[in-house]
Amino acid sequence: MCALILSLGLWMAVDAQGPKKESTETVARPRKKAGGDAPAVEAEAPKVPSKLMKKEKALPDGVATFRSDSTTVSVDVAVLDNRGNFIPKIPGGNFRVLEDNVPQKLQTFGVGEANMTVALVVEFSNLFQRYWSEPWYQTLTATYGFVQTLKKEDYVAVIAYDLRPEILSDFTTDRQLTQEALQRLRIAAYSESNLFDALVDTSERMSEIEGRKAIVLISSGVDTFSRLTFDKTRKSLQNAGVPIYALGLMQSLREYLDARGAMGAIQRLDFLQADNNLRTFAKETGGMAFFPRFYGEFPNIFRAIHDSLRNQYVVTYNPTNQTRDGKFRKIKVELVNPATNEPLKITDEKGKPIKYSVIAKAGYTAPREVE
Repeated sequence: MCALILSLGLWMAVDAQGPKKESTETVARPRKKAGGDAPAVEAEAPKVPSKLMKKEKALPDGVATFRSDSTTVSVDVAVLDNRGNFIPKIPGGNFRVLEDNVPQKLQTFGVGEANMTVALVVEFSNLFQRYWSEPWYQTLTATYGFVQTLKKEDYVAVIAYDLRPEILSDFTTDRQLTQEALQRLRIAAYSESNLFDALVDTSERMSEIEGRKAIVLISSGVDTFSRLTFDKTRKSLQNAGVPIYALGLMQSLREYLDARGAMGAIQRLDFLQADNNLRTFAKETGGMAFFPRFYGEFPNIFRAIHDSLRNQYVVTYNPTNQTRDGKFRKIKVELVNPATNEPLKITDEKGKPIKYSVIAKAGYTAPREVE
């Protein structure tokens, strides 16, 4: 227990002797932006992961292609509110698909699951994660546990932060590379925890990534001395548009120590502010914040994150243009009221209108006639 108290009591100390970390950079997947006032439409994520973490774009803009001898086109559609939450239970009759501005007749409609692109941002600092301490064990349990719930098609990157963020592995579907990155989470180095800098750096690098994306943050919520202030961090995260799903560490441990007089008033206030940091960042980016007190809560938390990110509608249609010319066909998905042919109005349980966006691939390449 002395080690546990020491982890909390000395959290402002700086470990100047820790090894210096080097950050690596990677390249972001391009994002195709919608024009005009139409709902945002994003291109489908490429099948082969590019280097995703570089702030400048090194790859040309492009869209996913559809090459097949089949005349059926399948489109995955996500309808999100202005907080990034999936809007469920929309009838199929409210979906309209335009191909090169020509309405198409839907053949099938259903609800499916989307692949996820997740940056797993982990606080790993001598501030709390001292070797074999309770926070150290809880951090690793949450980190390994979340990775084990991913599907093989999901992209995940692992980023650890203390004094600065370090990319341990780039976005990949190769779980071996991810496990190798997690193996580096053993002995923490610096006794700083610059949460604000790490979150902004990650969200800015992810801002141009296509598809369903999120930051899963495993952290105490404490920030020691980031370059960015709380207000500047909030603004930057809102502009980046990457939802944050935060998991607050050490809830039961803090209660245990506080009940035994091992925490002072200032330290108690610091942790209350830390929880507020996580709640604020999650709420304002369209994510969620969780504060588990027991390890048994982790599975339900991971399930809630998956439900929020994965859900999507799946529509199929047979194109009216059956020409096999190998040309690119533009797709636009809209929500309409079939009775009036006007844009669909969605309201919440209180009858207030909800602003929403429709996300779908931008088009496909028609098959070419084989000579």
